[in-house]
This record gives sequence, structure tokens and C-alpha cells, in this order.
Amino acid sequence: MPVELVEKKPRKALPVHLVSKDGLGAAGLAPEALAWAKANGFSGEAGRTLVLPGEGGQIGGALFGAGDGALQAGSLARALPTGDWHFAEAPADPELSALALVLGGYVFTRYGKKPGKALRFALPSGVDAGRVKRLAEGVFLVRDLVNTPTSDMGPEALEKAVRVLAKQYKANVSVTKGDDLINNNFPMIHAVGRASAEAPRLVDLTWGPKHAPKVTLVGKGVCFDTGGLDIKPSASMLLMKKDMGGAANVLGLASMIMAAGLKVRLRVLIPAVENSISANAFRPGDVLTSRKGITVEIGNTDAEGRLVLADALALADDEQPQLLIDMATLTGAARVALGPDLPPFYTDDDALAAELATAAAAVEDPLWRMPLWKPYDAKLSSKIADMNNVTADSFAGSITAALFLKRFVQKSASWAHFDIFAWNPAERPYGPAGGEAQAIRALERVISGRFG
Repeated sequence: MPVELVEKKPRKALPVHLVSKDGLGAAGLAPEALAWAKANGFSGEAGRTLVLPGEGGQIGGALFGAGDGALQAGSLARALPTGDWHFAEAPADPELSALALVLGGYVFTRYGKKPGKALRFALPSGVDAGRVKRLAEGVFLVRDLVNTPTSDMGPEALEKAVRVLAKQYKANVSVTKGDDLINNNFPMIHAVGRASAEAPRLVDLTWGPKHAPKVTLVGKGVCFDTGGLDIKPSASMLLMKKDMGGAANVLGLASMIMAAGLKVRLRVLIPAVENSISANAFRPGDVLTSRKGITVEIGNTDAEGRLVLADALALADDEQPQLLIDMATLTGAARVALGPDLPPFYTDDDALAAELATAAAAVEDPLWRMPLWKPYDAKLSSKIADMNNVTADSFAGSITAALFLKRFVQKSASWAHFDIFAWNPAERPYGPAGGEAQAIRALERVISGRFG
């Protein structure tokens, strides 16, 4: 990691003074530092860093506009000069500030980009270094997977990524692949992925004691989405390498859970496919019979994510887990409603929703509950099948997608669906533009609180 957190403050570590907006006078700074700040027009603007001069032309420290959120501290990873640093004053949220520092130093280096500057930062007092490390590693796993183009992150490579994680934590992996999907009753996963040069598959990871509370994570693993025969315009395909962002995020969350040794029976299900175009691609107007026996008319082949999730959710639901989570880059409608930074989630469990809202605020991992509005369920009707995979109008697309998935979950004690974007369109204090973990730090807080 470009930012290394150390538990013992290095002897020559330089101080970072946290300053609130127009709070220079209350920061206890030396007159020389105050004068330097005023000369440089620094008044504590959120996220701004000002390096202070020291004796003999050396660096003497830095001022940082702390702002309202602890994740602002991530920008220090890119703004501070190489060297050893520490917070001169305890941050309001020491753990989240430490995590932000590490997340802010992330660089995707697979294709030659050079690592960022090397910083050592003293861990704030009372912060659990192990917890910060496992949270950061989970986020970095998500970012690495999403940032990797489909040429190197197709269904086979995604399966390999699951196997690498499983080996690290001594988990078990089984894979149902190609025509075996038909033989084992995963017809919609097969239909969506059969046109690809790489066989579709369902990757199934299990970890933990068999009799522990069951927590199951399902992630959409569409490694590239052309839209199928209802082909996307070229501009809409530019980010489709991230259409496996749901799979990446559940793997990041799984790594956090396993690294913490939580007392759960963890299961991760990833339908890994590429929605391609070929002579055997599934078609608009086709009727697919799902694993659950529900027949689905295909109104649009570009609404494929819900199809592969439905078969995986039906399998997951059979085990009646205490908690069932699915994550997917499912709809553009979610982005229209809430933008790229605020993922909606759907659940009938009011207690879970309240826990998620509290956790999301506490760890600055924003979420917003949206309704499973039952009157819209009729929009998914079909004249020849049990349901259609899309509605006839363009309204409430994220809600109707969640209602589609809900039909495949009946036995689980608690279920929630997350319609994530998995991408930073622009640089944030806590990370660069590119692949991003969303909702999993909030989910980790809830799951560790319930089952830790």
C-alpha cells in the first residue's frame, strides 16, 4: 500500500494539523504558521492541504481542512510529500480517518501505472490496525476487479479471482459451468451467457462452520454487457467492464467477513457470464423457465442481470439463510434517481433497514432505502408467461427490477437488494476515478454487529 499505517509514531514524523473552516485561530498554531497560512490564502477549506515550511528549508508539517467527514482525510495520501507523518490532534473519528488515508493512496498498477508516493502515517491512538487493514483490503479487491478490463476479467478470470480468495481463507469453491447449468437447473444463467466465447458459470464459495448462522451473498457477475440482441449504443458500452461490480463487491465483503473470522456460515454465489451476441444468443420474445419454475418472457435482452441473479437467488433461498444480500450494477434508473454516489437498497425488513441506515451514516458509506412498491408489480405482467423481465413503460426501473428479484426470495429470514454503481466518475478524497466499493463497509458493520 502506498500509505503504510504504523502503530508507533516514527521519531521524525511531521505533524498534520486538522483545521476547520475559518478555524486557524483556534488551531494552536505558532505565529509563523498562521502567517504562512494567511499568505497562502488558507482558511481551512475542506480537503485542502498546505505544507508548512520548517527550519533550514525543510518541511515543518502541514495544515489540512478537515471538513465535516472523516473520509476527507484520504486526500492527504496524495497531497502530502513522501515521508513520516502523524495527526497533531486526534481526529473526530480516528478509525475512519486512518482508513481514509489508506484508501486515498490506492493506485491501480496492473497495466503500468506507477504506485503513488510512499507515506508512513502513525496510527491514531485506540485504532485497531487489523480492522483497518482488512477493510482496506476488501475495498482494494473490489477496485482491482472492477478496474480490470474484460479482456482480463471474463467469466474464467472472475472464477479464478474467487478461487484465489478462497485459498487465502481456506474456503471451498464449486463451479457449475456450460451445459451443466442446464443439467443442474440454472437455465437463465445459461441462456444469458451461452453466446459468449467463455462458458457461463455459477461460482459457489462456502466458508465457516456448517451450523453457524447462514449469511449468503449473491453478486451479479456480468463481465461485459453488450445488451445482447437489444444492443447498447457504443457510448453505453464504455463502462460495461464494471457490470460485474456486484460480484466484485460481494467478494470484497466476503474477504472482510473471513478476515475478521466472524461466526457465520458464509456462502457467496456469483453467476459469471458475458452477455454477448452470436447465433445462439437469447432473443427478445423468448420465454425462459427459471430455476424456481417461474416463466419469464424476455422483453429486452439488456435486462439480463436480473435473470442470472434470479437463478442464483432461488438457489440461495432454498437454504433459508438468516441474511441474504444481493448486489448488482442493475439499472440506469437508480443513477437517474440518486446519482452515482448514493446506492438505493430494497428490503421488507424494517429492522435491517434501520441498522443499515445507522451503519451507513457511521462509516460514511451512503445508502438510501427505496420502496418495494407493490402496485408496480403488475407492470411486470406478461400475456404469455408468468412475468416479463421488463415493464412496458420507462418508469420506476430500479423499483420494478427489485420487485422482479423479490419473486425469487420467499424462505430467507431477511433479504436486501443493492442497486450499486461500483464506480467513481471523478476523483474522491478516498479514492481515484474508477472502480469503487459501495455499501460493503456499511454491510460489514451490520453483519459484524449481528454475528461478530
